[in-house]
Amino acid sequence: MKVRISKFLLALLCTACLCPSAWVVPAQSPHLGEELLISNNEVGPYGGRLVVSLRSEPKTLNPVTSIDISSREVIAQMTGDLIHINRVSQQTEPALAKTWRVSPDGRRYTLQLRRGIRFSDGHPVDADDVIFSFKVYLDENVHSPQRDLLVIGGKPVTVRRLDPYTLVFELAQPYAAAERLFDSVAILPRHLLEKAYHDGKLSQGWVLGTSAREIAGLGPFRLKEYIAGQRITLERNPYYWKADRKGNRLPYLDEITFLFVTNADAEVLRFEAGDTDIINRLSAEDYSVLEREQSARSFRVYDLGPSLEYNFLFFNLNTVAAAESSGIATKQTWFRLINFRKAISLAIDREGIARLVYRGRATPLWTPVTPASKFWINTAISHPPRSVDQARRLLESVGFSWRQDGTLADASGSPVEFSVITSVSNTQRTQMATMIQADLKELGIRVQVAPLEFRTVLDRIFQTRDYEAAVLGLGGGDIDPNSQMNVWLSSGNDHLWNIGQTHPATAWEAEIDRLMEKQLSTLKAKDRKLLYDRVQELLAENLPLICLVSPNVLVGAKDRLASFKPAILDPHTLWNSQELFFTGNGTVGKP
Repeated sequence: MKVRISKFLLALLCTACLCPSAWVVPAQSPHLGEELLISNNEVGPYGGRLVVSLRSEPKTLNPVTSIDISSREVIAQMTGDLIHINRVSQQTEPALAKTWRVSPDGRRYTLQLRRGIRFSDGHPVDADDVIFSFKVYLDENVHSPQRDLLVIGGKPVTVRRLDPYTLVFELAQPYAAAERLFDSVAILPRHLLEKAYHDGKLSQGWVLGTSAREIAGLGPFRLKEYIAGQRITLERNPYYWKADRKGNRLPYLDEITFLFVTNADAEVLRFEAGDTDIINRLSAEDYSVLEREQSARSFRVYDLGPSLEYNFLFFNLNTVAAAESSGIATKQTWFRLINFRKAISLAIDREGIARLVYRGRATPLWTPVTPASKFWINTAISHPPRSVDQARRLLESVGFSWRQDGTLADASGSPVEFSVITSVSNTQRTQMATMIQADLKELGIRVQVAPLEFRTVLDRIFQTRDYEAAVLGLGGGDIDPNSQMNVWLSSGNDHLWNIGQTHPATAWEAEIDRLMEKQLSTLKAKDRKLLYDRVQELLAENLPLICLVSPNVLVGAKDRLASFKPAILDPHTLWNSQELFFTGNGTVGKP
C-alpha cells in the first residue's frame, strides 16, 4: 500500500529536518495553580542554541559535592535555590520561596514555597524535597562544601515542615545575612536521590556519564547530552518556574552547549571564529586583542573592574602520613616557619605580576579580600613593597644561610628547593608560577614549576595531598564573609593548607575560628566588619595563603545576544541565562 503525504506535511517534515530546534522540547504552558515568578526582563523570542566554552571538563554534575568552577557553571544552569542573590544588584530576591519572614530574634525563618512547580522531569516539588536536600548537605559523611555555611553556633540548621509548602528553619543563634545562605543550596529531587543517599552512594552519583533521565533539577536547563572530552549540552527545562511579563515561560533559548576547550588561546580562537557566543574570564592580553576587533567581528568585550577572585601561593602544611612517605616532611619544617612564608611573600613582585600577566587589568593583593568588596576590605592592612634584602634578613633570623654558589640552605645544610603545581589550562596562573620561580631565584631558592591537568591538581590538593606548593585561585561567590566560611574555618572543606583538621593546629587558626563564628551571629554590619577586619589582619600576619593579585572581570559576547548583563559576582555571564535570547530569532511566545 502506498502512503500519500500531503505537500503541507512534506514541507513540515523537511523543515523539521533542517531546523535542529524543532526537536527541542517546547516549554509547557502555565497550568492552573502554578505560581510562576514573573520576571521584568526584556521580552524575547524563543529559539536558538547558546554555545560557551569551559577551560576544563567538569568533574561532576552533582551539586552536593562539586567544587571546581567548570562543574559549578554547568550545575548552576540545572539547579534552583530557595532565595536568590541577584548578581547585578547583589541583593536577595525570591526564587523557589515566594515569600519569607524572620522572627524578631533573627533565629527563625519561615519560607513559603511556590505551589505547582516541578522538577525538570515533571515531578512535583514540595517541602519534603527541601527537607531532604538540607539533610544531605548537613550530613558529615557526604562532605559537602555547603555544610560549613549551614552550621551556626556549632549546631546545624534544622528544618521542619508546617504543610507541603511551608517550611520553618531554626538557627541556634542569630545569623548575619542568613537570607544569603539559601542561594548556595540547590534543591535536590528526593524521588531520584533518596535511595542513593540511604545506600551511602549519593556522593558518587550524578557523574558525567549519568543518563539524562536520571538527573533532574530546578534550573532553566536540563541535561541533554554529554560527549566525553568534547562537550555537554543542556536543553530547555519545559517546566521552569519563571515567566516573562507577557506570560511566556522562560527560558527563551532551546539549548546551551558547553565546549571543553583545552586552553585560553583555543578559547579565543573559537570566539573570534564565531563558534562560541560568550567568552568568560578573558586574560588581559586576549581582551586587548578582542577589543581591537570588536567592531569588525560583531561582538563586544566588557571590563567590569576588580573581581572577587584572589590568586595565591600556598604551601603543604598537612599533617598526614602521605606527606611523610613522599619526602615532603622535611620541607614542611621550612613551610611552617612564619618568617619563611613572610620572606617568600616579600620576594614576590606583585606589581610585576599585575603589569605583565594582566597588562594592568588586575590589582596586587596582600589579603584575600579584593577591592570589589568595598565595604568588607580592611584598608588599614599594609602593602609592603617587594624587598629581597628584607626577605634575606627574615630567612637569616630562622637559621637559613647561603652557600658560596648563592643557593639558600637550611640549618642542616640542605638546599632549599620545592615544586609548585598549578593548572596547565590556566595560562595566567602558570605565568604567575614562572614569575615566582624567577623572583625566588634571587633568594637562592630553586623552584620547579609543574603545570598539571586541573583535575590532577585538585586530586593532589584535596585527596592524596601529594604536593609541596601550589598556585591556585578562589572566587568569592558572594561579597559577604560567610561565603568564605569553608576556607577560613580550620575544619572547613576548603581549608587548603591543612585540610581535615579535627581542631585548630595553631593559636591563630583558633582565633580565626572564633572570629568567623562570632561574626556569623553578629547582626550589625559595622560590628561584623570589625571582626572580619581582625580576620584579615591574622591572615596577613601568618600568611597561610600568600595572596598575589585579583584580576578584573573581563568577558565578551556576540552583539546579537540580548539581555546580556555581565556581573562582578560569579557566575559572571550566565547568571540570567533564562532571559538571554538572540535578536532576529524565532517568534515571541511560540517555543
